[in-house]
Amino acid sequence: MVVARPRVGVAVLTMGDRMPELPALLDSVAKQDEPAVRVVVVGNGTALPGLPEGVCGVELAENLGVSGGRNVAWRRLRDFGDVDVLVDLDDDGLLIEADVVRRIADLYEADRRLGIVSFRIADETGHTQRRHVPRLRADDPMRRGLVTTFLGGGHALSMPMLEETGGWPDAFFMHEETDLAWRAIDRGWDILYEPALVLQHPKTSPARHAVYYRMTARNRVWLAKQHLPAPLVPVYLGVWIALTVARTRSAAGLRAWFAGFAEGVRTSCGPRRPIRWRSVWRLTRLGRPPTI
Repeated sequence: MVVARPRVGVAVLTMGDRMPELPALLDSVAKQDEPAVRVVVVGNGTALPGLPEGVCGVELAENLGVSGGRNVAWRRLRDFGDVDVLVDLDDDGLLIEADVVRRIADLYEADRRLGIVSFRIADETGHTQRRHVPRLRADDPMRRGLVTTFLGGGHALSMPMLEETGGWPDAFFMHEETDLAWRAIDRGWDILYEPALVLQHPKTSPARHAVYYRMTARNRVWLAKQHLPAPLVPVYLGVWIALTVARTRSAAGLRAWFAGFAEGVRTSCGPRRPIRWRSVWRLTRLGRPPTI
């Protein structure tokens, strides 16, 4: 059955430690001028608080990470059979405008090859941090356009695109956006950065912890091993070694990063399925060749 107007579902992943932010987010979803057809909240290794009427709760016995938890939310929405576009929102975010769902439906209605839409992340003052702009030239957070990756905190995903790509990479646990983005682009889907779609999110520190460094390094190795054409694997990893050494001021952080790098070399996250060279060229034309 062909549905003229894309139907939007919302998924929120929580560990139960963000109150009253989660109820405020759900309230902002409920106030949309075009309602979401479904709202699912996944308790990632935690019991859920009382949820508003009509919100579906799923409680997981263990923390599956961001990737695993989002896959649970995607499959639950898929089981309902009436969702065409999935919107993932951080549980401490807030929709400050009431037209977000409507705008998303408009975008997907106009372009059926639109795979992913990345929101703009802004703090309470409206400021967007440079690291929250999903492109290399990040001086202007208001510049709309096609990009090669997206922000995990607020984005929309085509359900057909998720089916075609296989969803999130469970093994990654966190920092999974580039993996899904590359697979989507390799299959001909577009990724749009739309700054008019805003998720208000508390300002966060760029300070990192050991788990962040370890998983980031491990996942970069996995990403390269699984998805890059063989000649680009050492180039990509060499660039990231150089950038990490140049940027990281913490000796403990560097030790954790290189431990994660070694873990990525030793282990596998799945079968190798390199993207095509024409996808490499497309990523390059969009401003971010898959070597950085």
